[in-house]
Amino acid sequence: MRQRIVKKITEKAVVFTLCAALSAGGMGHPLHAAAAPEEQAVLKEETVYVLTDESGNVDKIIVSDWLHNPSGESTITDRSELTNVKNVKGEEGFTEEEGNTKVWAAQGNDIYYQGNLDKELPVGISVTYTLDGKEMPYEELAGKSGKVTIRYEYTNRQYEYAQINGVRTKIYVPFVALTGILLDDDVFSNVEISRGKLLNDGGMTVAVGIAFPGLEESLGLATDTLDIPDSLEIRADVQNFESGTAFTLVTNEIFSDVGMDGVDSQEDLKSLLADLSDAMNQLTEGSSRLYEGLDTLLGKSGDLETGIDELASGAAQLNTGAGDLDNGAAKLQEGTAALQSGLNTLVANNDSLNSGARQVFDTLLAAAQAQLSAQLSSAGVDVPGMTIDNYGDVLNDIMNSLDGAAYQQALAAVTAEVEKNRPSVEAAVTAAVREQVIAQVTDTVREQVTQAVLASMGLTQEDLADETVKSQVEAAVSGQLAGMQTQIDAAVDAQMQSDAVMALIASSTEAKVQELISQSMQTDPRVQEALAAASEGVKAVASLKASLDSYNAFYCGLQSYTAGVAQAAAGAGSLKGGADELRNGTGKLSSGAAQLYAGMQELLSSIPALKDGITQLRDGAAELTEGLKEFDEKAVQKLVDAVDGDLDSLTERLRAMSEASKHYQSFSGKGDDMDGRVKFIYRTDRMEEKK
Repeated sequence: MRQRIVKKITEKAVVFTLCAALSAGGMGHPLHAAAAPEEQAVLKEETVYVLTDESGNVDKIIVSDWLHNPSGESTITDRSELTNVKNVKGEEGFTEEEGNTKVWAAQGNDIYYQGNLDKELPVGISVTYTLDGKEMPYEELAGKSGKVTIRYEYTNRQYEYAQINGVRTKIYVPFVALTGILLDDDVFSNVEISRGKLLNDGGMTVAVGIAFPGLEESLGLATDTLDIPDSLEIRADVQNFESGTAFTLVTNEIFSDVGMDGVDSQEDLKSLLADLSDAMNQLTEGSSRLYEGLDTLLGKSGDLETGIDELASGAAQLNTGAGDLDNGAAKLQEGTAALQSGLNTLVANNDSLNSGARQVFDTLLAAAQAQLSAQLSSAGVDVPGMTIDNYGDVLNDIMNSLDGAAYQQALAAVTAEVEKNRPSVEAAVTAAVREQVIAQVTDTVREQVTQAVLASMGLTQEDLADETVKSQVEAAVSGQLAGMQTQIDAAVDAQMQSDAVMALIASSTEAKVQELISQSMQTDPRVQEALAAASEGVKAVASLKASLDSYNAFYCGLQSYTAGVAQAAAGAGSLKGGADELRNGTGKLSSGAAQLYAGMQELLSSIPALKDGITQLRDGAAELTEGLKEFDEKAVQKLVDAVDGDLDSLTERLRAMSEASKHYQSFSGKGDDMDGRVKFIYRTDRMEEKK
């Protein structure tokens, strides 16, 4: 029994972490909870846990509610349809009134409670299974081998009616469904997914897919215009079929924050589409002119040969252009200032990144606490509230209460052994950071010097397509860099001694040490031998702690990254100082004018190769023109034609969808004066666990 508990804890932590990573990094819309509103209204945050069978049929619904109490109200009036209501994180009680109203004696605290509800869900999930092209019930697949297809279909049942062009139209609440399935690599191979990503840790494959049920109907666009998924399929070769635990996250939160304030009329959309069409026409016309120009250039290559000879005689005048080069160096100074400003913009986003990672961590801790509370209540073990700072101590105390002395001894031994290697870990981290700083400084200075050299020669970035010109420019740049190496080294040393870099090294070292401790706890045979003597309950909690420690390492690494961005912004100031020095040295470049004349003679001998290159470029421009025409006809014009003439309807539908999402704030109900937010988590256990 306890082995099954361990599997459930581990699988849930892994799947939720991957779902959060995909939603935050892969889809472009964070699914984490936002901070409490500034107006200090009570916020009801609801998580609906749905336990289903293998076909998606609902077995049980458990609702977990969190009443945020930012103003410290003594009582909170809530409305809820839940039965078997239980306070899960305190002793506060409530009184029942008419209309499912519950008045909580909050005493200034947040309220956390759970209950049950028998009610139709806003999104239904249907799961079907096919073996070698033949659909069959889930139970018949056990132990079979072949090509398996698992198909998830999502049905949106939550909708409102809105007036679209004067017609009463059904608009669905815009939900996104994110499904993750944990698949054993010993059973599943050659895994494919229709809409999503595949992640593998060497023993398990996590298939994570996404769907938007009802969105296509709400937009009212033809399927050949926009292919919006409302289902997903997972295909794989299986050996002795045994399905993995599946989780599905359903939320409308990413749509609730979308507003239509920036689109005041249908003319705004028409203008955007018209601009897109005009831009494609201009691009196609421009590519045609490029072809014509290259054809003319090829015909004039003889004149070019004569011109190059004359150009050689003008190389002596380059020295007089040093003043122009000084002006170019001034522009370079402006560019480094812009670089510094851009990095400062990145720094401004650091808090958002760190806040998002913390929200994910808090969600994992809340799920872990709810799971442990349910599992350990019969053993009389109380699970205190867990935070990022104290979860390790809380889990250690629980393991001690479950006879975890063996684990603690093993942890102390592993920690002591890893700490012996801290100096070498810190040295490796320091070396890695220095390499990054060297690369950053060198690349930035090289780009600046390249632009200065191009300006001094009267060239542009496009001239570098010629290999001879490119070779001469690179030689000049290398010479300048060689003369600036001392300045580059000084800039690197200055950054390495800065408080931000020192803090980055310290935090990265600490994260690596904790990672090594966590790895040793899972792989060291001495640790495993010690843990073999501990109770199964201790193993379950230890496994959970290892999963949380793993995410903690990621969390610390993200903080290190944001600190590095801040350091890069500080380093941009040093680069600007280097640009100032570069401007002072531009006069030295005039001595290279004599070398330019010799290079012109070499260029003259390269004219035949130049003609061949122009010919190839001209032929490529012709292919580009045809490709742009095809893209305009098959993609851009198709999109413009699909929605042109029905923009009024599209704009009204988008507004109606945004409003429908904002209206849906709770599954079980909420107080009239509350704000609300709700998400649904569906779970289907492994086949072997249902036996």
